[in-house]
Amino acid sequence: MPSYKAPVEDILFLLNDVFGFERYNNLPGFADASPDVVEAILQEGAKLCEEVLAPLNLPGDAEGCTRREDGTVTTPKGFKAAYDAYAGGGWMGLSMPAEYGGQGLPHTLNSVMQEFTSAANLAFGMYPGLTQGAMAALLVHGTEEQKRTYLPRMVEGAWTGTMNLTEPHCGTDLGLLKTRAVPNPDGSYSITGTKIFISAGEHDLSDNIIHLVLARIEGAPAGTKGISLFVVPKVLVNPDGSLGERNGVSCGSIEHKMGIHANATCVMNYDSATGWLVGEANRGLNAMFVMMNEARLAVGIQGLGQSEVAYQNAVAYAKDRLQGRALTGAKAADKPADPIIVHPDVRRALMTIRAFNEAARALVLWTALQADIAHRSDDPAERQAAEDHMGLMTPVVKGVLTDKGFDNAVAAQQMFGGHGYIEEWGMSQFVRDARITQIYEGANGIQAMDLVGRKLPRDGGRAMMRLLQEIDTFCKENAAEAALKPYLGPLAAAVGDLQKATMWLMQNAMAKPDNAGAAATDYMHLMGLVALGYMWARIARAAVTAKAEGRGAESRMDARLATGRFFMERMLPETATRLARISAGADAVMALPAEMF
Repeated sequence: MPSYKAPVEDILFLLNDVFGFERYNNLPGFADASPDVVEAILQEGAKLCEEVLAPLNLPGDAEGCTRREDGTVTTPKGFKAAYDAYAGGGWMGLSMPAEYGGQGLPHTLNSVMQEFTSAANLAFGMYPGLTQGAMAALLVHGTEEQKRTYLPRMVEGAWTGTMNLTEPHCGTDLGLLKTRAVPNPDGSYSITGTKIFISAGEHDLSDNIIHLVLARIEGAPAGTKGISLFVVPKVLVNPDGSLGERNGVSCGSIEHKMGIHANATCVMNYDSATGWLVGEANRGLNAMFVMMNEARLAVGIQGLGQSEVAYQNAVAYAKDRLQGRALTGAKAADKPADPIIVHPDVRRALMTIRAFNEAARALVLWTALQADIAHRSDDPAERQAAEDHMGLMTPVVKGVLTDKGFDNAVAAQQMFGGHGYIEEWGMSQFVRDARITQIYEGANGIQAMDLVGRKLPRDGGRAMMRLLQEIDTFCKENAAEAALKPYLGPLAAAVGDLQKATMWLMQNAMAKPDNAGAAATDYMHLMGLVALGYMWARIARAAVTAKAEGRGAESRMDARLATGRFFMERMLPETATRLARISAGADAVMALPAEMF
């Protein structure tokens, strides 16, 4: 059975040495997150994920969820007890405000826990993950009554949440949705329609499920300008907070999926279900985008989580599996063959995954810190800079981390040879589960188009200019450090490729929009490579400093420097290839007539 070990030491190094977590003690919630408290939280979270969630991953995938004739859904054996342990540990409300029962700690710590749960058991992690997204939307756009009614019970884990967007005839183009909302005399609405692909739509983990549903009020404008958001509980809530009658919402079926079998992905039927407007009428996408952006960042973390757990199991197998002899002579002369980890091509594959994982983890924490600043700082300039970062990096985190997460799961599976194709070894589950991350919460091609078409030119390109300035300042400040030259030189070259690609789009995308469309995915990955390269440069600086000051295990710092050098030499040069594709324009992409396909 596969195993998982949460990378606690690596995260503590990133928080303390790379990002200086304590520097943010002026922000609400950070003063309570002292280094010893943070370490204790991470250790407890790691224990839960390693000992409770990870052992349920493989059997949960095999058993899946079961829909009964009455429309109720049963999760796999052990999931209910695991969820009770998760909720009982206070993990649902880790970063939620204390006034609703949360602990008010930095969102950054919640992002760490999201990685742990995503790696240990992705299907399980989606139940609390979607709830946290629903809470975020209600916190920002819900009325005071809605917050008082739903948030305390969701924070404690007694109730869970979902997001309901997709319908059989529309996915990304939500302007086509048909679910309708009819006003009732008491101010509520009757919601009728069908939603599909609703993760955690029905299950036996909680007493109530709070659905956030996009629908169109009768008479509303066509397209996205006429969409509203509604809160529709599975079970209606009485004025005193107790549960009342069952609402007109039910699970019609469970989707038969490639992966995440232990999460109930449902077809949800709304039959005059009672719901209440969240936010303003006809501005539902504005409210739902709070949840969608939370979900997109969380999905990027899922890609990292699957990459990490697949890597860990591939390394363990590569150290144990005997096959052939090293090209430079036997390394295990007392055995009939050497372990496959001696072979350069095996090392190449494993180092590629490892170098991605460590930088991607840093990128996630960097972005999570910006989210904390955006929501907690009282300095308008700080908040604006943080919001710029979030806008620019959300499609990159979602798109790049899930594309590479899937690629890395496949590469890790390859280490097992034929055994990787056999279900009992667990590697095929990582591949199947990772695949959905590229699709849901906005397919990655849409993320790339969002980056190029909206996020990049917003506010005159302010976010991109800020990013480039930050990297340039870092390189100049550390130019005299000889130990960092192997990292700063390749980073500067990659930044140059990003600048050229950005300039090319500025000059060629407006007059010919297909140029932007054809370039989008390559541009997203080029920016991702630069962002990961910048993370490696910062990690290298922290490792060099720690070695000079005698802090931490020197072997661990050397391992970080070696892994970073691999990234700079073997992975970052891909920016040149991406630039060449972008600069080629759309002609070859669009040349073949549609009827010739």
